[in-house]
Amino acid sequence: MTPFKDYRPSGVIPATLAAFNDDMSLNEPATRSHLSQVAAVEGISSITVNGHASEVHACSFEEQQRILAFSLDEIGNRVPLVNGIYADGSLEAARLARMAESEGAAALLVFPPGSMSMGGQLRPEMALRHYEIIAEATNLPLILFQYPQASGLGYPIKTLLKLIETIPSIRAIKDWCNDPMLHERQIRTLQGLSRPVTVLTTHSGWLMASLTMGAGGLLSGAGSVVADLQVDLFRAVGEGDLKRAQAINGRMVPLVQAFYAPPFLDMHNRMKECLVLLGRLDKAVVRPPLMKLSKAEISGLRRALVAAGLLPEALAAAQ
Repeated sequence: MTPFKDYRPSGVIPATLAAFNDDMSLNEPATRSHLSQVAAVEGISSITVNGHASEVHACSFEEQQRILAFSLDEIGNRVPLVNGIYADGSLEAARLARMAESEGAAALLVFPPGSMSMGGQLRPEMALRHYEIIAEATNLPLILFQYPQASGLGYPIKTLLKLIETIPSIRAIKDWCNDPMLHERQIRTLQGLSRPVTVLTTHSGWLMASLTMGAGGLLSGAGSVVADLQVDLFRAVGEGDLKRAQAINGRMVPLVQAFYAPPFLDMHNRMKECLVLLGRLDKAVVRPPLMKLSKAEISGLRRALVAAGLLPEALAAAQ
């Protein structure tokens, strides 16, 4: 059982990466080391595993269970762990939810089913039943992952409010609507409910702007590399210290612009390469269909790390 009963998602929540061996098998020692490094950052509120950042799309049920189990063993007594629920079918999502609660997760991050991308927004009862099935399977708090509306997987705000009204265990959303006007509306609406629902931004490419709108936290794969800067920025914005926030944001800009450049799907691939450049991982292995980055792109990441003040120029030149 989790030592973090009644955990409420808020604050800075890094989503960690999964390390792999050259044969594509899970590299448990390297992943444990990465988890421990991120968990040591003062000021984070929890850590997410089995999310986009850990290539959950390419991991089997058994591998996801193993990742959660050894993550809990490594850092579960230090910070709450949020476990991703990534499944196209509601029954499989419920099976993952039961597993995560049994292992000791503190909360669940529920991805929208990819099977709903072809018009699911027109059938709000589908989203409602999906969450009902998950909520029936677990007592853990749920974080709803809000995708961009253009993806076909984003929940219209009317549907979002119905989900929150019907499923009391939805305690937060991870907001990736990618629409500043809608993002601010969701922050004001959801956090202003009689039963407030925290908006965790994942708009890492414009994080400072998002936080100044009043988001109650952030959940981002970029935290696998810059959790300390995310904590500093979150605090500076919360304290109303604009100059400090701008200075911290200025350090982050070169990196996030490199992370989230086209093609967007390489964002976590790039984060792995940065951890190698920083000496925090030995190698950056990704599972297909993701592929190794080019030497030219890795050089660009090296320059971004130098610009962010994370990698001394002398060390960068020696690599």
